[in-house]
Amino acid sequence: MQDIVVDPVAHNRAAWDKYAQEGIEWSRPVSAEDVERARMGDWSIVLIGREPVNRSWLPTDLTGKDVLCLASGGGQQGPILAAAGARVTVFDNSPRQLGQDQMVAARDGLELRTVLGDMRDLSAFGDATFDVVFHPVSNLFVPDLAPVWRECFRVLRPGGTLLVGFINPDVYLFDHEALDERGELIVVHKLPYSDVTQ
Repeated sequence: MQDIVVDPVAHNRAAWDKYAQEGIEWSRPVSAEDVERARMGDWSIVLIGREPVNRSWLPTDLTGKDVLCLASGGGQQGPILAAAGARVTVFDNSPRQLGQDQMVAARDGLELRTVLGDMRDLSAFGDATFDVVFHPVSNLFVPDLAPVWRECFRVLRPGGTLLVGFINPDVYLFDHEALDERGELIVVHKLPYSDVTQ
């Protein structure tokens, strides 16, 4: 039997374009009301799960700070940070996810830039370009994290902030519906788990 070789960039682009079209939770843009509250200083963003990030992890004042939302499209974190005063670049592999950010920016008069690409290659940006790299749970979509970390280090300014979300692989053991709907931990998969079938 021949091994199946999966291109993670193409696979994830197609998957996230589909998710964005379906309007899953991580592809639903923030509301105009959320943006307005962020403009007044009342904001929160999510790095992992559904709990807001502790704001002390970010610069006290985001005004004029250069923020890279890395693999963070979907119209959520980028627009909120832009409304809070940051100069935001949203970098994502999915055109549809980036489209969500563009839609919110147009709807609410926000300045933010979107860039399409692979999180392992940030050559679109110079060295020491960003004060903050905000990288939610998306690192699980690459086979090797070393290039991601090298690029984050390169584009961050000295003393900059890197916020990264991780997911425990044990979560893939369980039935997601039983966990989400009833809080039951029912083992249905063995590790290592893969959605790719042979």
